[in-house]
Amino acid sequence: MPKFLRTFATYVALAFGLCGIFIVLYVWGLPPFSATDLQRTEDAYIRGQVTTISPQLAGYVVEVPVQDYQHVKAGQTLIRIDDRIYVQQLEQAKATLQEAEVSLENADSNEETANAQVEQAKAEIASAKAALEIARLNLERTSKLHEKGFAATSLADEYRAAFDQAEASLAAQKAALIVAEQTVRTTKVNRKSLKAAVASAKAQVELAEIDLEHTRITAPRDGTLGSIGVHVGQYVTAGTTATYLVPNEIWVVANYKETQLANMRVGQPVTFTVDAQNNAAFSGHVERFSPATGSEFSVLKSDNSTGNFTKVAQRVPVRISIDSNQDHTEGLVPGMSVITEVNTAYKIADGTAAGVGSLSTPASGIKTQNLARR
Repeated sequence: MPKFLRTFATYVALAFGLCGIFIVLYVWGLPPFSATDLQRTEDAYIRGQVTTISPQLAGYVVEVPVQDYQHVKAGQTLIRIDDRIYVQQLEQAKATLQEAEVSLENADSNEETANAQVEQAKAEIASAKAALEIARLNLERTSKLHEKGFAATSLADEYRAAFDQAEASLAAQKAALIVAEQTVRTTKVNRKSLKAAVASAKAQVELAEIDLEHTRITAPRDGTLGSIGVHVGQYVTAGTTATYLVPNEIWVVANYKETQLANMRVGQPVTFTVDAQNNAAFSGHVERFSPATGSEFSVLKSDNSTGNFTKVAQRVPVRISIDSNQDHTEGLVPGMSVITEVNTAYKIADGTAAGVGSLSTPASGIKTQNLARR
């Protein structure tokens, strides 16, 4: 082969090799093709409020009117527990309440009667005082006549006895008044106790109604169910995991390296692709930053003061809101893997955006026209 052909083939191979290298660098976003304004991570997932649905009391399951992965509305019945025991407990509590209310009514009547007895005793005292005054006057007149010899001794003794009897009657009526007043006080104390018993009985009725209501487990909000973990005839206890409810509200949590956060701010636009949607692209905005790196929330924290140290870039969770009015968002569910890119070339025009650790108001409602190029 001529020498010039061998040289040409070498140049061609070298050119193809360089092209291949540049293609790889471009695809992977490595220098010189890296975009420093686009912070990208694959450590990102869709998140949502997955609620555990559990019974609050024990009993046998008598009805499960829903199925796995069914969409439900708030208040819709998910599971029903046998309520016969709780119905009878409610009836018993109502009977106890009725008995306590009757006792309180009797106490009211007794208090009225006691008050009437006090008034009667006061009237009797007034009458006894009047009788004592008459007896005193008769005794004084008779005593004067007896001293002058105009009245017999027996008559004087008779009036003396009448005076003593009136005096004793007054003392008896005063004692009766004290007894009547003590009866009123006792009745009032008993009435307070009976009112407390009525309040306790009402509370027992309300608790029984709550228990009866809890035999019917309902959806706390709109959402989609997970797998149903109970079936008809199964005995469940309080806290048994029956199913899970995933509300329609979702967001993205992207775990960015600390070296990527220097220019990242709340409100910056985000583009993310979803693996489960054939890498379909969606838009969102940076909503808020975690107050600490993920390692700080781990159960077992590493102690960097022991042994050899190797510096590892930590990751900070970043919450990203998903913009509304996008197609195919109904197919996004918590747990899906996504790839996010935050465009840090944008900044908030009024300069109020905060960086890592900010507790500012979520910026999901910030519009594109409030953003400006650096």
